[in-house]
Amino acid sequence: MTDWPTQDDRLKIGTRGSPLALAQAYETRDRLMLAHGLGAEAFEIVPIKTTADKILDRPLQEIGGKGLFTREIEDALLDRKIDIAVHSMKDMPVLQPDGLVIDCYLPREDCRDAFVSLKHASISDLPQGAVVGSSSLRRRAQLIHRRPDLQLVTFRGNVQTRMRKLGEGVAEATFLAMAGLNRLGEPEIARGAIAPEEMLPAIAQGAIGVERRREDDRVAALLAAIAHEDTRLRVSAERAFLAALDGSCETPIAGLALLEGDRLWLRGEILLPDGSQVFRGEREGLAADGPGMGRDLAEELLDQAPDNFHELIGVNPHHGSPPKI
Repeated sequence: MTDWPTQDDRLKIGTRGSPLALAQAYETRDRLMLAHGLGAEAFEIVPIKTTADKILDRPLQEIGGKGLFTREIEDALLDRKIDIAVHSMKDMPVLQPDGLVIDCYLPREDCRDAFVSLKHASISDLPQGAVVGSSSLRRRAQLIHRRPDLQLVTFRGNVQTRMRKLGEGVAEATFLAMAGLNRLGEPEIARGAIAPEEMLPAIAQGAIGVERRREDDRVAALLAAIAHEDTRLRVSAERAFLAALDGSCETPIAGLALLEGDRLWLRGEILLPDGSQVFRGEREGLAADGPGMGRDLAEELLDQAPDNFHELIGVNPHHGSPPKI
């Protein structure tokens, strides 16, 4: 048991205010309570509204990218208004602000995509020309590569908003993350989970990362007790793959690392936004070498691509530092 935090000096946990984000923040709090013998009164959940939460009528790539899910939260962390920030790792840009670090991950949830429809059981059951809603460039590219007959419309918003749109007939199907549905206690919303062989998930999908100030040793000691090493190894490999591609929300990229003992199997793919071409590859090796495997796989896939591929998907062919987004 630790002598901090206390009811008078609580640990402030920053998060977005959506039901899923709050569920992730409470999971983090509960794990800290259990690990350190603390009561709920030693913590404060601090919801922070981000730009991405305020603008729901446009795709993320049109309004600034993934960083819009995190910027205000990271500003609060740097300004010491909160002590830690809880994030869905698939929403995190590959670069962090100076002074912040993520070295604590919770055990990863189901990383697969969920097929959601009020009428149909699976992608293959969708009729010719069916309308499908998704705001994810990755999912849109993967879907149109497999089913070019489908019509795609943009879907954003929380689970309830998307289910309402389905009920109104805006689309016949959409996709969510199984991890989010499980954490909300609503797995039954999915008609089924989509196998990674059919739709490779987003980088770090299903993983929760806890961000802190780099110099805050007191917080680092608290988080070390709940850090999940297997998730760190998997996410590190996947995000190295993403970073080597200069990936952003404007780039259809998918990747998944799996662990078996001390061995890691990494699969990755990059697609043209219109789904017309996809480039896939994999690596297997020691888990400790995961980041190197991710970078190497990225190089291989870019080498497979045509000369104008970088221009088509917005990737820097020189593999320099990824842009801040």
